Amino acid sequence: MHPMTAALEHTLIVSCQAYPGEPMRDPRTMAQIAAAVQAGGAAAVRAQGLEDIRQVKDAVDIPVIGIWKDGDQGVLITPTLDHALAVVDAGADILALDGTTRPRPDSRTLEQTLTAVRRRFDGPIMADCDSVESAHIAADLGADIVGTTLAGYTPARATTIGPDLRLVEELAQALPTTALLVAEGRVQTPAHAAAARAAGARAVVVGTAITHPTTLTTWFHRALTQP
Repeated sequence: MHPMTAALEHTLIVSCQAYPGEPMRDPRTMAQIAAAVQAGGAAAVRAQGLEDIRQVKDAVDIPVIGIWKDGDQGVLITPTLDHALAVVDAGADILALDGTTRPRPDSRTLEQTLTAVRRRFDGPIMADCDSVESAHIAADLGADIVGTTLAGYTPARATTIGPDLRLVEELAQALPTTALLVAEGRVQTPAHAAAARAAGARAVVVGTAITHPTTLTTWFHRALTQP
């Protein structure tokens, strides 16, 4: 296992992202949030977009997991080889990319993409998966980290309330120990995070529940205004 990956065992990773058009959609703001979550104990952060990756990298001294979301349907998270190499060139310590079996915009397979990336990058690669099948494929292809990031966001599995703990349990029993299993997606409370660890996740990613005040405000607003 890559030393950087091993260091994430039993830790919290925080995703620092804002959506286009939002007041916080600014690389400097995301860098400040990244520094704040490091102060709170995050062992790594996820950053979206090339300039965010650059500025977050300058703001923290923990690993930066870089992604580049592009498009509005299908494969969006670091969808092509060109996106992957750009994320690496922006300074990401760990490259995260779509790990599903869906067709990619550049028509390359996941295997072809990983092979090409490995010629330029020797850091850990995280596969954002959506099912047992895709997670197994990614691990077999040498992904250092397998995340449940896309479970419930593709047709492969139903959307769960909170993290997909059943998927975490299945993968914890079946994935090779060389791949770090990370629970990600709808981890909305500390209890969710603890449940994911108890289900077998070796690290947990939290995003919205820590770094997205618009959504958090919506949760409280609804609780106070809806019957």
